[in-house]
Amino acid sequence: MKKFFLFPLFAAFFAFAGAGSACAQTVDTSNPDAMIKTITQQVMDQIKGDKSIQSGDINKITQLVNEKILPYTDFRRTTQLAMGRNWRAATPDQQQQVIEQFKMLLIRTYSGALAQVRDQQIEYKPFRANPDDTDVVVRSTVLNNGQPIELDYRLYKTPQGWRVYDINVLGAWLIQAYQQQFQEKIQQGGVQGLISFLTQRNQQLAAGKAAS
Repeated sequence: MKKFFLFPLFAAFFAFAGAGSACAQTVDTSNPDAMIKTITQQVMDQIKGDKSIQSGDINKITQLVNEKILPYTDFRRTTQLAMGRNWRAATPDQQQQVIEQFKMLLIRTYSGALAQVRDQQIEYKPFRANPDDTDVVVRSTVLNNGQPIELDYRLYKTPQGWRVYDINVLGAWLIQAYQQQFQEKIQQGGVQGLISFLTQRNQQLAAGKAAS
């Protein structure tokens, strides 16, 4: 189960897929490439200017997620794909519980990584997509202390514009990384077993017990 918690970079850069309502009018959600570039810069600027986020303040980070990330992501779709066919076996209430606990797990996991955002440089690769595509990938490379980190965003088209639902760091996609662990927990104790596991893990993280 150790691997389950080794993805802080995923969640940290997942935050770069969102922007606040105050600047929403400047984000072109009809263009996935331009949307990612604009939002990434806006959110990085805010993180670097907020000492509370840099210190790992979980309340400020949660606020950042709820106000500035969710409007441009589809975390329900992320959770649904991570659960696979088990999603249909869950009741609507269970689905919502998994969404909330999974979201909190990622928030608590990447709170430390967000504090490390400083002067990373981002290089975007040429965007390739057909005009009628409804699912695309925006590819980039983050230079962190001179070390290149592959960072790609997967988006799909909705009536409200493009939404991020998966990210890839160093060749591994977030959804794929959690599918096996979710499946294991559901096999052991059903959907409720997964909810209990995520809830307990969040309680441990809240108490300061870092993942080993």
